[in-house]
Amino acid sequence: MAVITGDITRIMNKRILDLAVPNIISNILVPLLGIVDMILMGHMGTDSYVGAVALGSLIFNFIYWGFGFLRMGTTGFTAQARGRRDLPETIHVLGRALLISVSAGIILILTRGPVEWLAFTLLDGEADVETLAASYFRIRIWAAPAALSQFALMGWFIGMQNARIPMVISIVVNLVNIGCNYFLVVVAGYDSDGVAAGTVVAQYTGLLLSLWFFRRYFSRLLKYVNREALIRLSSLNQFMSVNRDIFIRTMCLVLVFSFFTAQSASADRIAGGDETTLAVNSLLMQFFMFFSYLIDGFAYAAEAMTGRFIGAGSRRNLMRAIRLLFIWGAVISIVFTLIYLTAGEYIFRLLTSIPSVIENARPYFIWIILVPLISFTAFLWDGIFIGATAGKEMRNSMILATALVFFPAWLVLEQLMGNHGLWLAFILYMAARGVTMTLLARTAVYNKV
Repeated sequence: MAVITGDITRIMNKRILDLAVPNIISNILVPLLGIVDMILMGHMGTDSYVGAVALGSLIFNFIYWGFGFLRMGTTGFTAQARGRRDLPETIHVLGRALLISVSAGIILILTRGPVEWLAFTLLDGEADVETLAASYFRIRIWAAPAALSQFALMGWFIGMQNARIPMVISIVVNLVNIGCNYFLVVVAGYDSDGVAAGTVVAQYTGLLLSLWFFRRYFSRLLKYVNREALIRLSSLNQFMSVNRDIFIRTMCLVLVFSFFTAQSASADRIAGGDETTLAVNSLLMQFFMFFSYLIDGFAYAAEAMTGRFIGAGSRRNLMRAIRLLFIWGAVISIVFTLIYLTAGEYIFRLLTSIPSVIENARPYFIWIILVPLISFTAFLWDGIFIGATAGKEMRNSMILATALVFFPAWLVLEQLMGNHGLWLAFILYMAARGVTMTLLARTAVYNKV
């Protein structure tokens, strides 16, 4: 029996890594494009182009972050359908997700005028930067249907237990984007508009490649397509209900990170001459992002495996998978904690060479050392809840952590500890997410099998 259990554990660990590693590679590529764009714009002779791409990218980050439910919801429903070997439902889940993503992309294009007005009303930039950013926005918005459709397709591939296809697509999209941006900016002589156009080309390339992979490996599923099942009202309502909850959860996440940045900037304005808080916090937050790129890969694995085992009705395998995922998460968090503890300042010096920023950051290194240990449970539970399509519970956990922990903690601690209070409020917020989802897991996850 021990030998059999050991074999199952090895097989499951291999499955976790097969799903996690490609997603980690995809995540690592995320900042690469931004770095290349900043390098290209940084050699244009004025910082207005850098600001334009940063401002324009921020708008699309908000839009696409809000539509992230298209990937997450699709993964959960697809994995569950595959787990119970309901092949017709797997293709219908993709059809519903693509219907919503294409429709949303077209609506964004048709309403680009009001969206642009709202975005630049909320964002306060210099006049020349806003002019360039507006031009960037008007070009890149045409990629919306392709970008959102890729969310649906990526989520579907992961739900079908295939993380390598999204990895290949991500690599190709980033390489095409970098190549197009270089050609349009350096060779053709375009400025920030060239970066926007390169992104449009890359997104449609990614969509075509995604459809090619579907045709190559999954076209046999098209025989199951049934129009009535595809647009069945009960199925659409269930799909939209879970995605609505994930959307609310994501907006709470955006609110916390936006508030964190706004308060960092506010501290600089209050301080007057000592304007380093925003730079310090922004750079220290990169340590959180470095950790998230790795742990998110295991969260994606959690989505796929949780959905599959719930769909298959296998409680034993579900429990085993969750236990192994948390072991992986704990090991990774300890490794990152040790790295940040021993090499935190060295890593920080790679991010900036400004002496005042380095000096003012030192007192806050304690928070980035704590981040991996405190936050890994929230990342993994997010993946598990998505796989279980437990949108309502995930939403409630996020609302509680945001409204009853983060903001009250900030109100009290900011008065007592200044910027340390902001970081402690963020740490408590991440801990609250992990604790509440742990408490909700019985009804949200385990009772579904």
